[in-house]
Amino acid sequence: MSQENVEIVKRAGEFLERRDWLGGTDLFDPNVELHGTVGGLEEGKILRGLSEIGRAFEMETDEVWEDHRIEPQEFIDAGDRVVVLQREYQRSKSGAELVIDTATILDLRDGRVVRMQGYMNPAEGLEAPGLSQ
Repeated sequence: MSQENVEIVKRAGEFLERRDWLGGTDLFDPNVELHGTVGGLEEGKILRGLSEIGRAFEMETDEVWEDHRIEPQEFIDAGDRVVVLQREYQRSKSGAELVIDTATILDLRDGRVVRMQGYMNPAEGLEAPGLSQ
């Protein structure tokens, strides 16, 4: 089942990157949770459901970012979890640019993503499910 989970996460990531909040609904639990990035400004915040997650992403993009994209570098099977090591590219509306390596852990149940947790530090993202760099 875990390689299947990796494929689900890859497909889900494509929908999220395109900001297609309705196209991938079969890949996400209706009550999917997005937890604020550990080490980031939103740490501790929890968004529930794709519509709430989508509204937050759209608002942040409209208000802060001229360009924001995430490019997965590696998908790591961790059973019912998949760790995605990724590179984020951001350019603010003021022109400041940032390129940073981060990680996201996606928890799956019954073939659907139920929880997403970002990590500013990729090593912490690997440690959380008991992996190492």
